[in-house]
Amino acid sequence: MTVDHTSPPRAVVEATGLVERHVADLDDPVAFLGAQFDAGLAWVHFPEGNGGRGWSRSAQAEVNRVLSEAGAPDGYARNPIGHGMAAATIMAWGDEAQRDRYLRPLWTGEEIWCQLFSEPGAGSDLATVRTRAVRDGDEWVINGHKIWTSMAHHARWAILLARTDPEQPKHRGLTYFICDMRAAGVEVQPLRQITGEAEFNEVFLTDVRLPDTLRVGAVGDGWRVAQTTLGNERVAIGARPEPREGGMAGLTAELWRGRPDRRSHGLHRRLLHGWVSAEAARLAGERLRQLMEMGAPGPEGSASKLAFARVNQELSSLAVEILGEDGLRFRDYTMTRPTHFAFFGKDPTWDYLRSRANSIEGGTSEVLKNIIGERILGLPREPAGDRNIPWKDIPR
Repeated sequence: MTVDHTSPPRAVVEATGLVERHVADLDDPVAFLGAQFDAGLAWVHFPEGNGGRGWSRSAQAEVNRVLSEAGAPDGYARNPIGHGMAAATIMAWGDEAQRDRYLRPLWTGEEIWCQLFSEPGAGSDLATVRTRAVRDGDEWVINGHKIWTSMAHHARWAILLARTDPEQPKHRGLTYFICDMRAAGVEVQPLRQITGEAEFNEVFLTDVRLPDTLRVGAVGDGWRVAQTTLGNERVAIGARPEPREGGMAGLTAELWRGRPDRRSHGLHRRLLHGWVSAEAARLAGERLRQLMEMGAPGPEGSASKLAFARVNQELSSLAVEILGEDGLRFRDYTMTRPTHFAFFGKDPTWDYLRSRANSIEGGTSEVLKNIIGERILGLPREPAGDRNIPWKDIPR
């Protein structure tokens, strides 16, 4: 089924009708987002019954525009890992029971999700994860240590990559699970960041038992399933729909306009360069979302995420310089546990400090450059001596 793009577009009519029917719920995120899911306007390209209509992805932009103008709640900010990573993976690889059980409360934010991928020693090279999953009848017993897990302290569920066959090469012996964060043996510890917050965590898994019904995809096929997650993660970070002069570009431009006492030719030139870079990245992201009409995200998502990190760091650095000596003041380094995820928007100094993580999370910039070189530019692959030997025999 495709969207009728005659005037007024079908997506606009449906979104407007949703707002009119549920205007009383605009201040109740769970109620409004639930109604949006039931109307098939959550992910319009998903099938009916799973929060969608089977429409073209391009219709989502029209739906989002209408809802944003009406002041509707933004579910992504409440549950970014659920929205940006877990949902697409469950839709692509999960069974019908998993889609029916997890997608709606994920969309409404009633159940927060986190990502149990990276480990000490297995971040940039994710395929070397050591966390083990051993089959015991209809259950799996999980033991391992995950790190840099955003919002694990609020999460109800997690997407988990674990090793099920150490005899296989590192990419082949992995299996993908949904992890119950309330299960016995799951321990979450805060990792305090340079902002003072502990949005990140490390997670210890000790004899955690998960039923086989929480496995996503086939045993040993976890790397292919994880590629769906990673591709969508990079698009969610680097190519999320933004209005012109949105995001960090808008925040920095607004700060510039409000501080005429700090204007100089050098800062103005940097602002223009950053603004143009942000606009180019925004338009490239729009083009990427159009390409996704033809299938799952490709390696182009790595380029969008790489550009996001660079532009966000440049503009947040410029914002601090526009503030002058005020940019050296930070509100509070008291450790807090945030309830919502954000890349920017709290205050300029916080934005600058938080942006340091942008070139690490979602794949380091160095790894993304390798992906771009190999899969987009066709350059030779970097030598790797551990690619086709059993994981247990890889030197550590």
